[in-house]
Amino acid sequence: MTLQENELIKIRRDLHQIPEIGLEEYETSDYLLKIINSLPQENLEIKRWKTAILVHLNGENKNYTIGYRTDIDGLPVEEKTGLPFSSKHDGRMHACGHDIHMTVALGVLSYFASHRPKCNMTFIFQPAEENASGGMKLYQSGELDEWMPDEIYALHDNPQLPAGTIGCRKGTLFAGTCEIHVKFIGKSGHAAYPHQANDMVVAGAQFVNQIQTIVSRNVDPIQSGVVTLGHFSAGTTGNVISGVCQIDGTIRALTQENNLLIQKRVRTIAEGIAHSFDCELEIDLHQGGYYPVENDDNTTEAFINYMKNEDDVDFVETLPAMTGEDFGYLISKIPGTMFWLGVDSPYSLHSEYLAPKEESIMLGVNAITGYLKNRQESLNK
Repeated sequence: MTLQENELIKIRRDLHQIPEIGLEEYETSDYLLKIINSLPQENLEIKRWKTAILVHLNGENKNYTIGYRTDIDGLPVEEKTGLPFSSKHDGRMHACGHDIHMTVALGVLSYFASHRPKCNMTFIFQPAEENASGGMKLYQSGELDEWMPDEIYALHDNPQLPAGTIGCRKGTLFAGTCEIHVKFIGKSGHAAYPHQANDMVVAGAQFVNQIQTIVSRNVDPIQSGVVTLGHFSAGTTGNVISGVCQIDGTIRALTQENNLLIQKRVRTIAEGIAHSFDCELEIDLHQGGYYPVENDDNTTEAFINYMKNEDDVDFVETLPAMTGEDFGYLISKIPGTMFWLGVDSPYSLHSEYLAPKEESIMLGVNAITGYLKNRQESLNK
């Protein structure tokens, strides 16, 4: 049984109502498993790890495995779309479109469950993309080992592209990210006696200013990087010198090499500030599994060539984006390709008003199914 468009739209709306934060996707995982269990089981094997679901299809050629990954978690966002199928979970929303991702994956899976693939296939329903490096945790758990793909694919919805449009590029699609958490610890005191205190507002301000030189003076201008400090917290009132300053931010870079370079400079500057102000420093630079999504040349060339030449597919070559995705970890271990699926919304990813157009679902299913069939035929020639 191949899931039809009306069934997929219902599935998407059901999923949209039950968003859950990473590694807490219990209701979502149970719902997905119910749909998967309703498909033909002749060539399917299923197992779970935490809230992840792995589905393996035994193909005619058992010597090669193609993987397809979808993420299943939502965001801590209060939905304001006004849709009749809005989130039932207060303060939780599929504001990044993972409900679309899951539905498309189920549509593709339903085709290959009903039409035995030429190669083995592994479908990965992965938790915690947004907050906890779920892809890295799943890979490192070893649960994927026996069904490890030889190549792997994944999509991300894109509100800026027309519904159903496929976008991709060779090289880096998404940046690698790294969280910055810095705390300077000095000595609080009375505003009238600065010589008896150690003012961490001044130390923090110097750190913020010096950080601005990293990209402009350390990163090759032909390449790209971003350092954004979005949170600065110090002090309680105007006439008390603050003894603590907390600063949090993010690093974005299109290559892992530049990400590590920027991390090194952030740490060096923080240590220099701590030394010059004679204060204590606590620093945590946390990248986890959010590596750059660097598309493999071979799989991406095959993917783009197919999409460009398929009459029923609208394809565009896209520029890199500074958004992060933990598929970057999986793609650093397994050759593969990530691509965009247009969902045509005036609101951005992570917006409380994001409402993807549902006609993108079937268009995405058809394009991806067509490519994966074509890919398997070319690999088995």
